[in-house]
Amino acid sequence: MEAGIVGLPNVGKSTLFNALTSSKNAQSANFPFCTIEPNEGIVPVPDNRLARISKYITPKKLVPTALKLVDIAGIVKGASEGQGLGNKFLTHIREVDAILQVVRCFEDPDIVHVAGKVDPLSDIETVEIELMLADIQTLDTALPKAERTAKSGDKEAAIRVEAIRKCQAHLATNEPLRKLKLDPADAKAISSFGLMSAKPILYVANVDETDLAGQGPLVQKVREFAAKVGAEVVPVCAKLEAEIAELDPADRQEMLSASGLTQPALEVLVRAAYRVLGLQSYFTAGEKEVRAWTIPVGATAPQAAGVIHSDFEKGFIRSEVYTLADLETYQNEKAIRAAGKLRVEGKSYVMQDGDICHFLFN
Repeated sequence: MEAGIVGLPNVGKSTLFNALTSSKNAQSANFPFCTIEPNEGIVPVPDNRLARISKYITPKKLVPTALKLVDIAGIVKGASEGQGLGNKFLTHIREVDAILQVVRCFEDPDIVHVAGKVDPLSDIETVEIELMLADIQTLDTALPKAERTAKSGDKEAAIRVEAIRKCQAHLATNEPLRKLKLDPADAKAISSFGLMSAKPILYVANVDETDLAGQGPLVQKVREFAAKVGAEVVPVCAKLEAEIAELDPADRQEMLSASGLTQPALEVLVRAAYRVLGLQSYFTAGEKEVRAWTIPVGATAPQAAGVIHSDFEKGFIRSEVYTLADLETYQNEKAIRAAGKLRVEGKSYVMQDGDICHFLFN
């Protein structure tokens, strides 16, 4: 699973990406399309539960789970028609699982805005329209082929035709596809299309150093819009976060304190992106390591075991599960077992975020 960092040119996408990945090669040129090929980075997902578990089960190392991020070049009006190398950039968006749209919420005469003015809602609308127009093109191209195949009696193609028509009708209302609820069969039939306006989205309000909490009027506009569409907003000062990311850990904490922050905003952002992707974590804990593992929300115990190794899923027998609250109450696994708090779960068990597990397999 990966998230794409998207937005208009010069809104701070690459600065944010470099801060997130602790990269020290951020491009400083103030030109649209500094990013041509997408940059990719793996970002650890901050989770204080690892440290809390390690108070009672002392490991040799802590291993957080991680998130893959893709820095995609700026989108401009007309991208769906090829403006600004738009078709190439839109293809990159098609390949990710969720969108992190960076929205400029600061004024700076030294940083050119492609539209000539700072208007976050206009920026959001520009990107959304281009994604929808590109989806319309994809569906219009796919429909004739699906119809021809359906006429031969192909049942899957018939389902695909109906799903395409539903999407076309929805887009005709000027609403993105993420607002359309398709049944599982329809969604599966068109899953290979990579429809961009169907992808879950998180808005990243790039603020200046005077509005780190994102309480200014520009961010409030984004919050109000996001509330209407059921999306989340995370305010981040990409410039400050990039500076913090360059520092040694001790100096980072000093700069955070000086800025009035208790944690880097990037940590909040990564956790929010993790949620938007529909992911959660479970833990394994032993003397070798305490590790967080990524699974989709709704994954079963065998599927969770399969993340560790495919053989674990194939030969799954049962899992032993307890919670962090149990561990903090009873302080070790032996006491948890003695108290009857260690649960034995079978193949149908749906994993919960934060479960601590042992898997038994054949």
